[in-house]
Amino acid sequence: MCRGARCGRRAAEGRPRRLAVRGHRLCPDCRDRLVAELRQLPRLHEECGRLLGGSDGPRERTSGGPLPGLPFNTAAADARSAIAGVLRSWSSVVVEERRTSAPPTNVESLAAFLARHCDWLTAHQAAPELSQETALLVRDARRVIDPSPLRRVPIGACVEADCRGGLVALVRPHRGDTPVEIRCDASPAHRWSADEWLSLSRLLTRGTRVHWVGAADIARLWDIPPGSVYRHASEQRWRRRAEGGRTYYHCEDVQRTLGARSGSAHSKSDVSPSSSAT
Repeated sequence: MCRGARCGRRAAEGRPRRLAVRGHRLCPDCRDRLVAELRQLPRLHEECGRLLGGSDGPRERTSGGPLPGLPFNTAAADARSAIAGVLRSWSSVVVEERRTSAPPTNVESLAAFLARHCDWLTAHQAAPELSQETALLVRDARRVIDPSPLRRVPIGACVEADCRGGLVALVRPHRGDTPVEIRCDASPAHRWSADEWLSLSRLLTRGTRVHWVGAADIARLWDIPPGSVYRHASEQRWRRRAEGGRTYYHCEDVQRTLGARSGSAHSKSDVSPSSSAT
């Protein structure tokens, strides 16, 4: 059975672990998640570096305010040190046991080096520890960069073929400028950003249900003035319905019109469509 970080979370939720690939210690999903997280570490390391002064960007939550004589963010410094230390340690394992040349010691090179040797690492007896340590590094760094808690909102079954996972929307309360990401709880490769939400909703609603979205949400999602929403709705004759004193537009009509706009910059913000049976 797989002992990777992802399967560890499944076990904690009462779901069965997946089978590891023959000759390896991790299942395909935990292996893919490991590679994805290794590639995230350089960016997270850099973002934590921007917080070392203690005044730029999100701050670590404290109960009594900043301590005198400590003008920098110690949590950010600890996260950076942990990332560099773990990457150096595992790179040394690869170099010593595979008798290969050592990579440069910067975080970006170390992470890329480990990602290139991932197939060998997932067959190593300590692969579960690497998976768990990497997941912990990503989690801790993200908490330093943005300490606001994520809210998980179940939205339905995964739309990818032959996938039995469920989709959840990850929402940061009180952060309207933060993207909503939709993830599958079974495969890390199945994920969608906020600007793909309308396209995803079309797949979710095929067959039995129709989704509708309000003008304010359309304006935020597509980064256009509310007046432009009403103009498009009138000119393109979007289907609409009224509920609770508000007007909602058919997602397929919105997608057909705004999805074809070349060079449009989509806004990364939450959208909460209302739904009704067809």
